[in-house]
Amino acid sequence: MRNFEFLQVFLLSLGLIAGTNLAFPLNEVYALKTFKEAIYEDPLLVLSNWQALDSDPCDWPGISCSVARDHVIKLNVSGASLKGFLAPELYLLSSLQELILHSNSLIGTIPKEIGLLKNLKVLDLGANQLTGPIPPEIGKLSSIVKINLQSNGLTGRLPPELGSLKYLEELRLDRNRLQGTVPASNGSDFADDLHGMYVSSMQPTGLCRSSQLKFVDLSYNFFIGSIPKCLEYLPRSSFQGNCLDDKDPKQRSAVQCVTGGAPTPKSHPVANTRHHPVEHNSKHQTSTSRPAWLLALEIVTGVMVGALLLVVLVSALHKWQNRPSIIIPWKKSASGKDYTAIFIDPESLRGVTKLSRQELEVACEDFSNIIGSSSDSQVYKGTMKGGPEIAVISLCVKEEHWTGFLELYFQKEVADLARLNHEHTGKLLGYCRESSPFTRMLVFEYASNGTLYEHLHYGEGCQLSWTRRMRIVIGTAKGLKYLHTELHPPFTISELNSSAVYLTDDFSPKLVDFESWKSIHSRSEKNSGSISNEGAICVLPNGLEARHLDIHGNIYAFGILLLEIVSGRPPYCEDKGCLVDWAKEYLEMPEVMSYVVDPELKHFRYEDLKVICDVVNICIQSSSNSRTSMQDLCAMLESGIDTSVSAEMRASSLAWAELALSS
Repeated sequence: MRNFEFLQVFLLSLGLIAGTNLAFPLNEVYALKTFKEAIYEDPLLVLSNWQALDSDPCDWPGISCSVARDHVIKLNVSGASLKGFLAPELYLLSSLQELILHSNSLIGTIPKEIGLLKNLKVLDLGANQLTGPIPPEIGKLSSIVKINLQSNGLTGRLPPELGSLKYLEELRLDRNRLQGTVPASNGSDFADDLHGMYVSSMQPTGLCRSSQLKFVDLSYNFFIGSIPKCLEYLPRSSFQGNCLDDKDPKQRSAVQCVTGGAPTPKSHPVANTRHHPVEHNSKHQTSTSRPAWLLALEIVTGVMVGALLLVVLVSALHKWQNRPSIIIPWKKSASGKDYTAIFIDPESLRGVTKLSRQELEVACEDFSNIIGSSSDSQVYKGTMKGGPEIAVISLCVKEEHWTGFLELYFQKEVADLARLNHEHTGKLLGYCRESSPFTRMLVFEYASNGTLYEHLHYGEGCQLSWTRRMRIVIGTAKGLKYLHTELHPPFTISELNSSAVYLTDDFSPKLVDFESWKSIHSRSEKNSGSISNEGAICVLPNGLEARHLDIHGNIYAFGILLLEIVSGRPPYCEDKGCLVDWAKEYLEMPEVMSYVVDPELKHFRYEDLKVICDVVNICIQSSSNSRTSMQDLCAMLESGIDTSVSAEMRASSLAWAELALSS
């Protein structure tokens, strides 16, 4: 009987646990999904297993739950190179004890809603790119023991509310741009409040109230004033690199304090005449003894300087109010129409020409000259007034579907493309970004001969003699070498194939990366038919997480592109299958190597073909680690292939006709 009762209790317990598991709080799942949506780059794919349909997040990477698996108690995604914002909805994780996002690339401000996490013990947002002030609401984290906000770009004053954290033991705020005095008084000192007035208190204030505080690091900020007496037990290194009234030579220089946005230590104290009556009288006597004309000159000069400062302040305020903003999708009002604007530093687009929609409309003949289209974009040809021919790529997306991370990614792509400057890469001439009507466009220099794909596969391959194809090969290799090894950070083509190679009027190749931004709103969920690391149907990572990372993927795709150029066959087709599989049996056999060559070519140089096949074999190695760099591959091609006119003349009389046409 007792065994039966024990069994009943055991089964009931299992039922309760299972029931609890099935009833995981939806608001916590929503908070985690919103956190993921606010991340626009996840290069290590740490969040890729956070499945939208999975209502139990306890097995997601970086998530720890309570023993009963009914609440999230720890979110630890550190060192993952995440780029994005901190979603305010994290406050819904009501049982969260540790929030650790150290060493990522998070931007934006610290949401004030963080202060609602009453059970939080560890807050580690160090080594990111967060900006703005520390929200005073952090003073409401009643259980907090450790705060790490070091190595960000935080500004403003240190909130005195931090003194309310009675369990706080560790505070790391070093390497930011915090200003003002350190808010701490033991009750006998004078404390400088936010309005610059002197007040006294019999009770400790600010950090002096934190009785459990054992470690504080405020170094390398722009704090002024003196080190509070209640914090003098801390090592001097905790305050070095500031603008404090301290004789320590490790404080910042006066010039650094001014340029860093903080006044020099000597100019900070307010001149209170009640405390210095003798000094005031002596100065007054000196001023009355001066000549009247000198006094008038000083007054006029002072008025002029004051007026100039006022103009500068008004201009700065106007510029601040007109800063461009990004709409963040997760912060809607009750009406569903208003959004919270998050300001993004416009420095990334500085120097990139911004064109108006009206200019482009005139250049492209009222957008009637369409030269390409897809479900993602329209491509127009136009001619700028008194300028070059242009190709305008317009993103086809409705304004209501345009989110904050898409806007940020668009700006990032514009900045990335603008830094490309090489004879074999497409030249970005500018961009268009308007809200009425909603417009997002990129403007490139027009390549008059279209794409390499069109020439190889639409009946115009006869225009591409062997020497011309070899020049395209070497030009493409030089372009990739520039992107991979001469740019910092490197740049990779998201879909490297013959459609990404545009040809000028003299058939010089130019690499253009349209695909990376054309399909960003679809989050790269569809198959685009490009080349992957390991072949077959061949799909490269193609999304927000893939930029700048897949250099080996580009090298593999370059090998396939070489086969496509010499054979005239597409990378994949229904009746003939995958190009690389077909070519493998010929690549390493000299007696049949010539079978790879396009039948339309009447002649070719066997020495060039041997070099091409050697490079292809290197590119398509199954192990990414065994592949060489584009610098080495380019050197092999340049040294082994002869593209001189004399070599062409020796090989075929067809070159004479080609030379005559080009002259």
